[in-house]
Amino acid sequence: MNDGVQGVIGEVDFTTGDPPPHSSKTARGVANPLLFLRSWLAHPLRMGSVIPSSDTLNRLLLRQAWPAPGRAVLELGAGTGVLASAFVAAGLSQERLILSEIDPSLVAHLREKFPAATVIGGDARELPSLIPERWQGRIGSVVCGIPLVLLPEAEQRSFIDLINTVAPGRGFLHYSYCITSPLPYRRHGLTAKREAWTPLNIPPASVWRYQSER
Repeated sequence: MNDGVQGVIGEVDFTTGDPPPHSSKTARGVANPLLFLRSWLAHPLRMGSVIPSSDTLNRLLLRQAWPAPGRAVLELGAGTGVLASAFVAAGLSQERLILSEIDPSLVAHLREKFPAATVIGGDARELPSLIPERWQGRIGSVVCGIPLVLLPEAEQRSFIDLINTVAPGRGFLHYSYCITSPLPYRRHGLTAKREAWTPLNIPPASVWRYQSER
């Protein structure tokens, strides 16, 4: 594991835990676009786009979601592992990845591609009981790729409460293809900040950070 390593490894400065300002390392080969397309066709409402996220979007997410040393990244809706692959290519050890995915074929794909990561299959709402004990209370950042905008507000609230349960006080990052906030954040008692936007993704995407007002 990279915890406690000093200096720069894999273009990531582990003295600060931050990725470099212009890191371009990604691993697009893990995307498996055919598998992604089949999953989208089978369950289009579970996936926000028919195309995996781009290198540009992944780099933006890396900068915003890189965890502090000794902490893990939780990705909800990990898909084919494009973002997870970007984290690993930038120097994060697989052991610090917790990947949640509901589609069984994608779960099998993730377990094959990231054998040292924690890959959790099934409904994300069962996460509190499925996260390994070693990572309880040690999740440093949460990235949500589930298209929350398509869910009723009550279900959005359930996901927000879930995230606060497994990563209390951390808030979460949510990438979306909406022009405005994909969540009615004031009604959910959240603050919202659009951290980044990229027209180079197809479709153009924004990275939103949500925090509890309380």
